[in-house]
Amino acid sequence: MGLFDWVKNLFGGKKNEAKIPQFMYDDGEDTITLTAADGDEVEFNSIAGIDLGGGRYYAILQPVELLDGMDDDEALVFRVTVARDGSDNFEIETNDRIVDAVFAKYNELLDAEG
Repeated sequence: MGLFDWVKNLFGGKKNEAKIPQFMYDDGEDTITLTAADGDEVEFNSIAGIDLGGGRYYAILQPVELLDGMDDDEALVFRVTVARDGSDNFEIETNDRIVDAVFAKYNELLDAEG
């Protein structure tokens, strides 16, 4: 069973398939390009996709060219949702509690692998 099939089975099959962002099961992408509000494209290294449950999906991304004031070990958290046309929407997460929960889940996953 491939990763896509596993995710589909986990979330209830075709009925819920459209609600799962492609990002969550697209493990072939190392970088992702997002368009900023001003129209500039920004390339990010994909660190992880995190499922916090309840249909809440997040991406941990690090800009390829670090932003002013960012350190090499810092990354940004984006909420990932599915648009009506089926494409993924990425919105920067600014709620510190959610950001902390995403990184806590990421650290749990790293510990489980190690």
